[in-house]
Amino acid sequence: MSLNNKKYLRLSGLEPLVVTPESNFINVGERTNVTGSRKFLRLIKEEKYDEALDVARAQVEGGAQIIDINMDEGMIDGVHAMTTFMNLVASEPDICRVPIMIDSSKWEIIEAGLQVAQGKCVVNSISLKGGEEEFIKQATLIKRYGAAVIVMAFDEVGQADNYERRIEICERSYRILVDQVKFPPEDIIFDPNIFPVATGMEEHVNNALDFFRATKWIRENLPHANVSGGVSNVSFSFRGNNTVREAMHSAFLYHAIQHGMTMGIVNPQMLEVYDDIPKDLLEHVEDVLLNRREDATERLLSFAETVKGNNKTAEKQNQEWRNDPLQERITHALVKGIDEFIETDVEEARQSVERPIQVIEGHLMAGMNVVGDLFGSGKMFLPQVVKSARVMKKAVAYLLPFIEEEKDGKREMAGKILLATVKGDVHDIGKNIVGVVLGCNNYEIVDLGVMVPPEKIIQTAVEEKVDVIGLSGLITPSLDEMVYLAREMEKKELDIPLLIGGATTSRAHTAVKIAPNYSDAVMHVNDASRAVTVVGNLMQENNDSFKEVIREEYDKFREQFLSRGKQKEYLPIEEARNNKLQLDWNNYQAVKPGQPGVQLIEDLDLKVLEDYIDWSPFFRSWDLHGRYPQILKDEIIGEQATSLFEDARVLLKKIVDEKLLTAKAVFGLFPANAVGDDIEIYTDDSRKEVSDTFLTLRQQLKKHQGKPNIALADYIAPKESGKDDYIGCFCVTTGFGTDELAAKFEAEHDDYNSIMVKALADRFAEAFAEYLHERVRKEHWGYASAEELSNQELIKESYTGIRPAPGYPACPDHLEKNTIWKLLEVEEKIGVRLTESLAMWPAASVSGYYLGHPDSKYFGLGKIKEDQLKDYAGRRGISVDEARKWLNPNLASEV
Repeated sequence: MSLNNKKYLRLSGLEPLVVTPESNFINVGERTNVTGSRKFLRLIKEEKYDEALDVARAQVEGGAQIIDINMDEGMIDGVHAMTTFMNLVASEPDICRVPIMIDSSKWEIIEAGLQVAQGKCVVNSISLKGGEEEFIKQATLIKRYGAAVIVMAFDEVGQADNYERRIEICERSYRILVDQVKFPPEDIIFDPNIFPVATGMEEHVNNALDFFRATKWIRENLPHANVSGGVSNVSFSFRGNNTVREAMHSAFLYHAIQHGMTMGIVNPQMLEVYDDIPKDLLEHVEDVLLNRREDATERLLSFAETVKGNNKTAEKQNQEWRNDPLQERITHALVKGIDEFIETDVEEARQSVERPIQVIEGHLMAGMNVVGDLFGSGKMFLPQVVKSARVMKKAVAYLLPFIEEEKDGKREMAGKILLATVKGDVHDIGKNIVGVVLGCNNYEIVDLGVMVPPEKIIQTAVEEKVDVIGLSGLITPSLDEMVYLAREMEKKELDIPLLIGGATTSRAHTAVKIAPNYSDAVMHVNDASRAVTVVGNLMQENNDSFKEVIREEYDKFREQFLSRGKQKEYLPIEEARNNKLQLDWNNYQAVKPGQPGVQLIEDLDLKVLEDYIDWSPFFRSWDLHGRYPQILKDEIIGEQATSLFEDARVLLKKIVDEKLLTAKAVFGLFPANAVGDDIEIYTDDSRKEVSDTFLTLRQQLKKHQGKPNIALADYIAPKESGKDDYIGCFCVTTGFGTDELAAKFEAEHDDYNSIMVKALADRFAEAFAEYLHERVRKEHWGYASAEELSNQELIKESYTGIRPAPGYPACPDHLEKNTIWKLLEVEEKIGVRLTESLAMWPAASVSGYYLGHPDSKYFGLGKIKEDQLKDYAGRRGISVDEARKWLNPNLASEV
């Protein structure tokens, strides 16, 4: 039988590519993928297509037999980019001689590529994720265009993550394609999902083996179909250790090809020659890939440190501490956060005592006491303590079944602490850290989570007989919730000390607003390390003197605070308005947005946001204070900051590579003019119909001569000026997926990564806000189209225009979020909703305005006096009391 009569996969550019049993592995080049190459992404965004062609040419010259072209990026017109680039490729014989892989998650982009593809290309990819009807429709069109197709092992339930699911989905997909669509079986390529191994999770031990087995099954049971995959995924757990990664890729590829894998995406620079892999390294790697021993992961992790080119520490290289006495080993593991051997050591300890509870009360608490002493003396830092807690939780989890067998096994705790984020608020990173630190100091933690109503807090506190209540809140309405809770506790004559913490809380608010409403101790705690000391003092048998000292301190602070406020002069609101910021509107011409109206980004690649992350707040959330990157070289905390940063980068890469979080945004640009302190939003440029109105507030502090009292409305052209102006607003989120990922870590007793993922989600959200603002300035609005700023310049806000946010110093009015949500249809479009206290959920979300005037600057409003409060309530159509709730006027920040 001739080659032409056999059912082989045939692709082509100018030259044919026939995949036969004798063919070597087909390597797909992916540098022409905007999600995999930052350089290519930049070139496409800047429409430097000639330079982008050079990237494609380099891949072909480097040996790529197929080139993967992907234009999936939220700020790119994917259809236009795919069409333009494919047409240019077709005019370059040295590039288009190889087949093209049209890669997109959006069907309209795939079809745009199919319409201009030269030769026979392959589509990457389709799946049953959207159901059979969509799958059949797309496959029928691909067949009509004469292309081959990659089918992902993904169905309506989700991604195939074991052998049975892989073959089930692939067989179902094959039968639909061959029997119903009449798709040529030789033009079907399956991707049965390559997942990481050596993750430490039991459910991942067969990830590679299941892929091999599924590949073999496909080749034996689904005639003529081929198998592909992205090989680099398998070594995710060893990022930073190229020696191990190269060995893993080569060994994986060797076995995958043996089982029938025919093509895939591999970086040739990350491949070792299989026969050149050192035998000891190969043995450890293949033990993991083939799941040949129960301790394969632990052995490879230990061995990996001996071949790592750039060791983070010598901890795992030097295992001499394993020869120390039992208690010293347990203490060392807790202090260093090493959980590798803790179950072995805890079992040895259990065999040495009469009751398993004694291991916790003895061996483990002795180690945690050392952790507490080191933390208290500043020799350990918060991230290290959270790692210690991870080891402690793993040890306790191991012991629990033995303790439960005794039925009466009880651990003597130092006290019971209730923690809760108050009603309407969804932020809990700080609360969770406090809980971990207190737990490390032998306190039992009752964590009620977020958005907890006061009734539940009080009821649980009484039922559980807690010793202390800790309240957390980030948004200003949370402050009122804390006041209300204190009053309710007073009505019920409770005598449980109250601790107050969270970003918007302060000693001033606690002393002035909360403490006068509750007879027992009320204290503000601004970080986790202080919580241990405060709770320790409150838990003393004779704590009356400590409570009395606190009351006296807060009474004195309150008196001084209120007297300071009386010393400052404030203008009546009308006088403040007469002293408004005067801008030259006669000579001002606003840039009309190039892309007006509401726009949506449904799934931005998180990789795009990495360069926009401001890392300094990340370190602050872990109680490490300093500017990034200088903090990494700090004499005191530099080493710990570096270790934390490395761990963050590992998890960040996992989140990006596996798309564990989803980035969405909705934003809009609208015609607008100022009317007094209000900003009218118009339905169109005729400016005849007002669709919505933003309300702004004005500074009232009496200023030095020539200094204006500013409101945000001052940066928008007044209606009476006759000048057309514009305003924007937005909401971005990277929070979808955070709770699930955090819960998964918590189920594995890994508070460290549970907290880490929330901190990273927050950083991604802020980075998304920065990224989108840049795109708006340069492209969608276009008033700063020539802007070229570094990330450091963006962090310093060196750009033209501002993006103030409701609830923050320039606009401490949370009710403005309702207007943004209505104008943009935020919840309907991207799913971000507002709680009853107007906190955004998911928590990793950012919203605000876009103002483009070149003189616009951020400012703090300061205190809002009673006359403006009444005026504002009238403009808003609400009562003064309701206005006070959302503005917190008496304690607004003064900047």
